[in-house]
Amino acid sequence: MFNCIQRVHQNTLEDYPQFLALIFLGGLKHPSFSAGAGLVIILGRVFYALGYYTGDPSKRRRGGFMILGKLVLFGCVISTALSLLDYIQTLELMLCQGKLIF
Repeated sequence: MFNCIQRVHQNTLEDYPQFLALIFLGGLKHPSFSAGAGLVIILGRVFYALGYYTGDPSKRRRGGFMILGKLVLFGCVISTALSLLDYIQTLELMLCQGKLIF
């Protein structure tokens, strides 16, 4: 039992930096979607942990829905990156044309 709890804890710690980066970057442009996706991931982690604590491998799948939250966060990050790239390209274009006034 202790081994199961320790493994869930380690897995959660390994996933935490990725979660923080995704929720921060995705939240720059889409704060509501990122917050909702973060909640889905956290709930998925809780259900995953509770299933893993039992020692029965089939119960670990209960938290599998957390992948949906990660996919939404990836989409938010991609959207944020694309909007930032467009903003940077617009600034470069204005600078090259002499329309950018400081």
